[in-house]
Amino acid sequence: MKSMKPSSDLSIEGMSCQHCVQRVRNTLEGLDGVEVQDVEIGSARIGLEPDRTSMDQVKEALREAGFEPA
Repeated sequence: MKSMKPSSDLSIEGMSCQHCVQRVRNTLEGLDGVEVQDVEIGSARIGLEPDRTSMDQVKEALREAGFEPA
């Protein structure tokens, strides 16, 4: 796999439990070019290959999963 770009931190509203954490992790892991480094309630850290998936696409996937990236 191609080397990931530097880490990006996302603030994510609407997460309140471990089920939410897992749902966000699963959503992010389902995106091409996204490497999930950490997910906690209220935030996530990812490595992103922007030529495969843009940050806008990441945020839209999170919205579709029921969360609001800040």
